[in-house]
Amino acid sequence: MTSTLATSSKARLGLRLGAIGLGLVLAAAAALPAQAQERMSRILSVTGRGSEILTASTARVTLGVEARANTAEAAQADMAKRASAVVNLLKSRNVQKLQTTGVYLSPYYDNNSKPIGFMATNTVSFEVSAAEAGALMDAAVKVGATRVDGVQFTIDEATSNTARNRALAAATRDAQAQADAVLTALGLSRQEIIGIQVEGAAMPMPAPMLRGVANAAAETPVVAGEQTVQATVTLQIRY
Repeated sequence: MTSTLATSSKARLGLRLGAIGLGLVLAAAAALPAQAQERMSRILSVTGRGSEILTASTARVTLGVEARANTAEAAQADMAKRASAVVNLLKSRNVQKLQTTGVYLSPYYDNNSKPIGFMATNTVSFEVSAAEAGALMDAAVKVGATRVDGVQFTIDEATSNTARNRALAAATRDAQAQADAVLTALGLSRQEIIGIQVEGAAMPMPAPMLRGVANAAAETPVVAGEQTVQATVTLQIRY
C-alpha cells in the first residue's frame, strides 16, 4: 500500500513539473515574436536630398543661309555659294557632328498672295565648345549665313555621371545627418542601415540663351547657363 502511494505521488509530481516546463516553453515562444516585433518597430525612415551644379560645356548650333531671287535657278545658285562658304568655315574650325539639317526651295509671295520670286534655304547643325559658339556664329554670318535657328547646350556623359554620383553621395550624407539629429535629441543612436531606396538623379536641360548683337563689331554673347543635378536617397535605419 505504501509503495502504491509513493508511486502515485511521484507521478503527480512529474505531471506538475512537466506542466511547469511546458508553460516556460510556451512563455518563451510567445516572447520571441514580441521581441522581434519590438526590434522591427525600432526603425527610422529618413529621406535625404543632394544637388550638384554644372555649367554646360558644349553648344549645338543650328544656322543657315537664305537667298531670294526672281528665278529658282538664281536663288538656288546664290544659296549654294553662301552655304559652301559657311560649311568651309565650320570645317576649318574643326566643329563636331556637322550635318545638313534641311534644304528648301519654294516661291514667296507679296501681300496679295502673288508670287514674286523664289527662296532657297540651306540649314546645318554642329557642335562646338560653348565658349566659342558666339564668335563662330558671328564668323558664319560674315561669310554668308543669314539665320540662326537655335542653340542647345549639353554636358558630356563622363561629367554628368560624376555629378550624379556626387549628388547621390550628398543625399546619403543628408539622410544620415537627419537621422543622427533626431536620434541624438531622443538619447538614442543609430545602429545598422537595413534599407536603401535611391530615387535617382534628375538633370533638367537649361533653356538656351542667345542674345542679339548690339553692333557689327560686338561678339554675340551666348550664355550656356547652369544645370542642377538633384538626387534623393531614403534610408531605413535601426536604432
